Amino acid sequence: MRDPDALVFDLYGTLLEIASVGRAAAGVTDDPARFVDLWRQKQLEYTWLRSLMGRYVDFWSLTGDALDYTLERLGVEVDPSGRERLLGAWLDVAPYPEVPDALARLAPRTLAVLSNGHPSMLDDGLAAGGLAKTITHVISVHELSIYKPHPSVYALAGRELGLADDRMLFVSSNPWDAAGAKSFGLPVAWVNRSGAPMERLGMTPDLVVADLAELAAVVSSL
Repeated sequence: MRDPDALVFDLYGTLLEIASVGRAAAGVTDDPARFVDLWRQKQLEYTWLRSLMGRYVDFWSLTGDALDYTLERLGVEVDPSGRERLLGAWLDVAPYPEVPDALARLAPRTLAVLSNGHPSMLDDGLAAGGLAKTITHVISVHELSIYKPHPSVYALAGRELGLADDRMLFVSSNPWDAAGAKSFGLPVAWVNRSGAPMERLGMTPDLVVADLAELAAVVSSL
């Protein structure tokens, strides 16, 4: 690997944890882990299905659709204000503990986010997580009306930053996202926080790390 001029991060699960979603779910169900797992599963499934069908809706609306499915599937009833509290938990997020120091160590390289999230959702999440001043470029799929892992999404990074693909390092905790970026042609670091196996998609990341602290140590040594 070469020392990159820029690092392009996925946001949810990579820089920001979503423990707030679990806390909100605990207010409406005795099994919040199951609730959040299904909600997240449907959220991702809907991005892929809508991309394949050519029927885009923004990520905030899609997250609401996935929530409504989860509520009905698990037989959980909430009033409109309860539904808003659950959705709002996606904006009340915090970085993983090692992230602020890791990002400070990675500067002065350009630090960007490339996410499925709607631009306003990303801005709110970065502000809540205290990262708004650290991340200098916030790139959303919204301008393309298609979701990851479509190749056109990863092309946004070079277009926005004005860099060749080999001068950037894409960083994600989602193995399918890492595979999508690698398939497009970006150098990729997979943040494997859970020790999961790599997806069988024929793509191998250039680097596998346990967290952002390890990533910062490796990149700083290049």
